[in-house]
Amino acid sequence: MSARIEEVLKRSPAKKAGIRKGETLLSINGEAVIDVLDYRFLSYDGDLKLLIADEKGNNREIRISKEDGEDLGLSFSTYLIDKMRRCKNNCIFCFIDQLPGGMRESLYVKDDDARMSFLMGNYISMTNLSETEIKRIIRMRISPINISVQTTNPELRVKMLGNKDAGRSLETMRRFFEAGIRMNAQIVVCPGINDGEELCKTLSDLTAMFPVVISVSVVPVGLTKHREGLYPLLPVDRGRARDILEIVEHFGKKCLERYESRVVYPADELFLKAGLPYPEADYYEDFPQYENGVGMLSMFSSGFRDRVDRAETLKCIPFTAITGEATGSFLRSLIDYAATKCDNLQYEVRPIQNQFFGRSVDVTGLVTGGDILSEFRRLKPRYRVLIPACMLRYDRDMFLDSVTVETLRGSTDVPMEIIETDGDAFFDAAFTEN
Repeated sequence: MSARIEEVLKRSPAKKAGIRKGETLLSINGEAVIDVLDYRFLSYDGDLKLLIADEKGNNREIRISKEDGEDLGLSFSTYLIDKMRRCKNNCIFCFIDQLPGGMRESLYVKDDDARMSFLMGNYISMTNLSETEIKRIIRMRISPINISVQTTNPELRVKMLGNKDAGRSLETMRRFFEAGIRMNAQIVVCPGINDGEELCKTLSDLTAMFPVVISVSVVPVGLTKHREGLYPLLPVDRGRARDILEIVEHFGKKCLERYESRVVYPADELFLKAGLPYPEADYYEDFPQYENGVGMLSMFSSGFRDRVDRAETLKCIPFTAITGEATGSFLRSLIDYAATKCDNLQYEVRPIQNQFFGRSVDVTGLVTGGDILSEFRRLKPRYRVLIPACMLRYDRDMFLDSVTVETLRGSTDVPMEIIETDGDAFFDAAFTEN
């Protein structure tokens, strides 16, 4: 694909240089611009020589002087400029393979693109990285890269990822380590497959690469009810969750002693499944894998409690809080924490049973609009409804099952608000300070 320019930002260096929408960026300082990484890497310096082609194919050279790191101000026909790299694996635990049919097409897209890892925080398997791409990552010092490791046992990784190159691609991680390319690692634990001794070996191998491997998250496999014909997997139940947490805690303590960093962090979901209290905020240090569901409960709680502690008195704005089944008790305990400073507490917490994916899927982010509608038909909400933004797609207009927010609004007479999924936002939606 070509770097066709769709927009030139006002007052940007590119606008001042006379670059126009519809033209094509061919090269920067003599190096071809193939994708967004080339664009960002090559345009960092202050003194640039751009080769531009107009809509008729005529080339012209433009020199630009700007501040180092200042964006040129160009937007292209696609975010990556190039096409997205699709996943070539057939993972036995893949969540997308467990989606029901008939959902919107974008939900079935499996990406495995190193550029999206760097730019958006996506996790990659490394199985489709070419030698050219590996060398470019090292040359450009692109980091951090987020990697779905699952296991450092090459044969087992081939089995888990369903790709003959899955074991060999672990060598890519070794090359990144030797080059100092920082990495975050993820392990999706499948009981009876990569837990127990295999998990210990994987954590031993990964923590030995600290501080290049910045952090390791350990998350339980997610299983929906739509698994017909898929690899038979066991769920992470209460006992298995406790076993996993014991291993993670063992390695976390060893890393604290050796590196003064925990390095290894369990997903919040493991504490919920194990029926154990989640740690305080300092456990997660600088929250290196927050976006991966690690430490979210602690940060939510810390933000909410801090606001309550700083308030003299509170007034409740009566509300109905929608959440997943896993976090119903968590949310109630936080609201009750505010009770000593609030004399008009009126609320209800409505944990939604996930019929769409199955009752084993109980996290808030996978609650669907259809299941909320079913809950409202069973029992209408008493107060205005608070919907966490994590349930909705980016535009905040639609749930995973394509039920729209407007449809949900039309199902009840009470007002409805979409709120950020953090403790401060929840406090502001639920209370006013006097």
